[in-house]
Amino acid sequence: MTDTETETPAESDAAARRDRTGSESSASSATEPVDVDELPGGMEAALESILMVAEAPVEVERLAAAVGRPTAEVADALERLAGEYRGETGPRPRGFELRRGAQGWRVYSSREHAEVVSRFVLEGQSSRLSQAALETLAVVAYRQPVTRGQVSAVRGVNVDGVVRTLLARGLVAEVGQDPLSGAVLFGTTAEFLDRMGWSSLDELPPLAPHLPGVEAVGDLTD
Repeated sequence: MTDTETETPAESDAAARRDRTGSESSASSATEPVDVDELPGGMEAALESILMVAEAPVEVERLAAAVGRPTAEVADALERLAGEYRGETGPRPRGFELRRGAQGWRVYSSREHAEVVSRFVLEGQSSRLSQAALETLAVVAYRQPVTRGQVSAVRGVNVDGVVRTLLARGLVAEVGQDPLSGAVLFGTTAEFLDRMGWSSLDELPPLAPHLPGVEAVGDLTD
């Protein structure tokens, strides 16, 4: 059309329909499920891509929904990847590993390389837990559910400030109330398990070498 020409009502309606069709087509293509088998590396590479950007452990059901595959199939693929990273099927062990924790699957740096990673990440930083916090966390882990008074009895010092630190880090949480004293009971969290690379408290090392005498506080209350 020239500058002096104007659209007829019929031409305007046709243009509007074309715009709507184009918008609907773009929206549809954006939400269409992706066939992960057509992507480089297939489903396993797709799972790796998701896990690399995950900021927290991801449940297998959520991963299955993301790649459009049955949960059992995705669970098998995750086990294969974990074995490959350990060097069971690949050319060599990797410097990272895929682990299943209490909250799901996540990629972590290899435990065997913990010393070199710690040197890189933690040197000169003050974000590490203090010795007092580590000792308090250990008492809670082995004795839970436990009150502040019981933890103090084991450590021989007031632990109020340390417990607040552990609460802020998400490593311990209030889990109930002592029926006799009314004192708050504390226990470790799923975040604690994931940080340790465990799926349950059954994986705690034997108690005696680390906290001698902790059982003796069983009758103590706040």
